[in-house]
Amino acid sequence: MNAPPPSGRGPRRFGWPQRVFSQVLLVQLAIITGVTVLVTGLFLAPLSTQLDDEAMRRALAIAQSTAAEPDIAEDLRTTEPSALGPVQSAAERIRRATGAEYVVVMDRRGVRWSHPEADRIGEVVSTDPGDALRGREVMEIDSGTLGRSARGKVPLRGPSGEVVGAVSVGIEYDSVRARLLGAIPGLLAYAGTALAVGALAAYLISRRLQRQTHDLAFSDISALLTEREAMLHSIREGVVALDGTGRIRLLNDEAQRLLGLGPEAAGRPLDEVLDAGRTADVLAGRVVGEDLLAVQGGRVLLANRMETADGGAVVTLRDRTELERLGRELDSTTGLIDALRAQDHEHANRLHTLLGLLELEMHEDAMEFVTEVVGVHRATAEQVTEKVRDPLLAALLVGKATVAAERGVALRLAPGTLLPDRVVDPRGLVTVVGNLVDNATDAAAGSAEARIEVGLRAEGRTVVLRVRDSGPGIAPEQHASIFTEGWSTKDLPAHGKRGLGLPLVRRLAERQGGSVSVAGADGGGAVFTVVLPEALAGPVEPPPEPVPDTDTTTATSATTTGENW
Repeated sequence: MNAPPPSGRGPRRFGWPQRVFSQVLLVQLAIITGVTVLVTGLFLAPLSTQLDDEAMRRALAIAQSTAAEPDIAEDLRTTEPSALGPVQSAAERIRRATGAEYVVVMDRRGVRWSHPEADRIGEVVSTDPGDALRGREVMEIDSGTLGRSARGKVPLRGPSGEVVGAVSVGIEYDSVRARLLGAIPGLLAYAGTALAVGALAAYLISRRLQRQTHDLAFSDISALLTEREAMLHSIREGVVALDGTGRIRLLNDEAQRLLGLGPEAAGRPLDEVLDAGRTADVLAGRVVGEDLLAVQGGRVLLANRMETADGGAVVTLRDRTELERLGRELDSTTGLIDALRAQDHEHANRLHTLLGLLELEMHEDAMEFVTEVVGVHRATAEQVTEKVRDPLLAALLVGKATVAAERGVALRLAPGTLLPDRVVDPRGLVTVVGNLVDNATDAAAGSAEARIEVGLRAEGRTVVLRVRDSGPGIAPEQHASIFTEGWSTKDLPAHGKRGLGLPLVRRLAERQGGSVSVAGADGGGAVFTVVLPEALAGPVEPPPEPVPDTDTTTATSATTTGENW
């Protein structure tokens, strides 16, 4: 018994090939062969008709020339039909000179006076000469005593114009067919050359297709396209494909979500669907590099662009919003840990001081010391919550004041600060305030009399925020660029990239129809102003009677309320 075929393989089948190369080559060869055969047939059909017509016209021309000789008509009237007669002699001379099959001269009765076979002279012709004897010229393909021939018949007229007989000239049909058959080899040679050139072109085109399709079958290509579409729309990374003119060719679901676009954006120019800015510049390749940061609609995106061979590009987008938020929270947590560690040391020092006062039995001084320490922290929280009624913002400012104090920076509320507890988007405002205060703390740290002033006030339903620091300030020529993603004067942190805080502030402000600007402060430093229209849900209550401001600082960095700096 024969062993069974290996698993997964059956007997070889001969049928329609599966490869693109083979299918395209066979189809092209079939088309070229069919067209060549069709063209050859279309050429041969009119050629046969043309040769027939040419033979009949030639026969008619010989007959006309014969009938035009006056001696023949005269001899027809004055002599008898004979193999040695003048009519026979003249007709045979013309036949041999023209190569005609026969030249027959007949009288009005249809009796032959000339014929290639002399014994047929004196007999009636085998075909009807009626039309010619009635004065009409005739061209036809007909069969007679000499076989099938192309014929021309004309009337033979006497001196006065009367019809005295007819002339019939025949061209052997075999010669016409021979000419047709003689033309076929040349025609087939041309057709064969055209077929060979077409086959070579089909082979070269198929080879090019084979290289471009990696010798895959059509079913494989279809499956790959289906899998590609499923993969692109299922991955959690945005993919944008652009052609050489900057038009979007492909936009998967994640890219639509990250960029805030719909499926109708595919096929449109990139600059038409995206507003001018860093995101559009990164996708269009006007900004180059790896892991480029961009902010789109409040999202932090990490973009990478790769050029394609046709002049286009593929851009991948990753959402780093949560990562950046976690990074900022990590920074804040680290700062709070450092602040708590410092406060732990400070608390230990205070306890040692209190213990010393008690051991020295300086009880009144100990009571004053405890009252002062507790009062400063309590005053800080009470002053912030009195002027900033939103609990999230108040807690943020208290925490930021403590962290700033540990870095030797005094944080206070500006005179006139008052924000009711009616903020529409408190989390967004917390992000704006937190980023600006962090930047101000970094800028002011290390400067003489390091200070930060935060002002929050309501104007109708609009919130105006000002953050001022005592740092070195920002050069006027950089006022426009500081809100660009990636711009920063600080060192790179361990968890990622800088240059995101101010762009996020700008995006959040613009999303609410507001604006953000920067200017130089009197005496040095910078002042950031954020205007947020419609940021409050309802009318603002009239402010209470003005209360003298006290410093909103930690105990280690207290300042005088209302001081101009």
